[in-house]
Amino acid sequence: MVNSSFRTLSSIAAALIVLTSVIPSTFAQFPPWEPTWQMNSSTCAMVCSYQGYMDPSTTTGWGILDYDWSNALALWSASTPMDTNERLLVQAGMTKVASPSTKVWIYRNSAYGYPWYDTVRFILDDPDYSPWFIKFSGHPPYYSPPCDANYDPPKCTNYFHTQMDTPNIPGKGGYGTCTAPACNCGTQPCGFYVFNHSSDVVINNQTFQDWFVYSYMLDSVGASSFVDGFFWDDFWSQDGNMGDNTPNATIDMGLTPADLIQLTNSYNANMAALRAATLAAGKFSWQMLWTGGAPDAKGSTCPSPLVHQNTCASDLRSLCSPTSPQYVNRTLFYAFSPGACNMDPGNLAEFDQDLANFLLIRGNYSYLGHGWLDCSRDWIFPDALNSDYGVPTSGLCTETAPGSGIFTRQYSKATVTMDCNTWNGTVVLNE
Repeated sequence: MVNSSFRTLSSIAAALIVLTSVIPSTFAQFPPWEPTWQMNSSTCAMVCSYQGYMDPSTTTGWGILDYDWSNALALWSASTPMDTNERLLVQAGMTKVASPSTKVWIYRNSAYGYPWYDTVRFILDDPDYSPWFIKFSGHPPYYSPPCDANYDPPKCTNYFHTQMDTPNIPGKGGYGTCTAPACNCGTQPCGFYVFNHSSDVVINNQTFQDWFVYSYMLDSVGASSFVDGFFWDDFWSQDGNMGDNTPNATIDMGLTPADLIQLTNSYNANMAALRAATLAAGKFSWQMLWTGGAPDAKGSTCPSPLVHQNTCASDLRSLCSPTSPQYVNRTLFYAFSPGACNMDPGNLAEFDQDLANFLLIRGNYSYLGHGWLDCSRDWIFPDALNSDYGVPTSGLCTETAPGSGIFTRQYSKATVTMDCNTWNGTVVLNE
């Protein structure tokens, strides 16, 4: 059971209208670095390679690169013990050396503890830290097996864990290949363990929140100058949804509706502390991006473009309004079409439309790119992303006439137009 107690804006943006915030302060944020209107610095992609490290020459040009935990899977899953965290730092360093201006973000899970991270494995291996993890209910049989039969004898634990996307688990397609005879995740079986965000137990003079923020998220890797931000995966909600749920997980953990309310409230408090500490450390996170929806919505893992062909005019009328979140206090992310985690990043079928729409609606802090599209893909970087379009000189985008469906915005070095009637987007550089 769960414990019972548980910029100032730069001068180039002077043409934009900034309104008083009506968005909760936890979501009212820009990155703690200077804004830029340079197009290639205004791009972002979530990337990774299953086989090994990403070759920096294949990702040249991107403004932000976010590396998933699966990056270099073939390397860290065969390590003894596994060493995802260290390899993320190596990848970040490789990227920075090749492209110092690129900002590098790395993966952290906010709900699950992965023992292939050294910081998580350390407390999983120490029984003193048991209160910081949720256990099996104590009433078998369970839907998720408590034992790993790859070991002889089988390795068992009373810590609840799933075996989703866990290296070398039979029937899972071999997510990574461990060194024989079995995976080395420390004293516990490999799996997705669950943090007890509601624990009020102080261990070695540290609360769970303090460990979560400073020893896990902002550990020596997360605090490195090579790392500019994070992807914080998964969440807690009062219905028991954790994002990457496996069936009947809350039953296996024996969680009551009251437990779920408490866990959700504690999780939200810990994430608020994490957001504040991350910004104070000069870093940012994917979940602080605005990818559409409610003004206080968190960034989606699978974002879609914010302007669609069948609703183009109404989308742009809304997004060109001075009350749209990207002009108030949110960092905009615009996904290449069709987005939603189901596209080929090597085939940008509506690139002209996406670029025009992005330039029409972007604010001081805005990024164009890709969400999660799996690993080992080809992320192309069209030449137009390296062009210099200057800064807006006509304020926000406008419709040429009421109901015309044609929108334009003048930049110092280009004219941007979207004709929603023909779904034709153009960016014409000034002569």
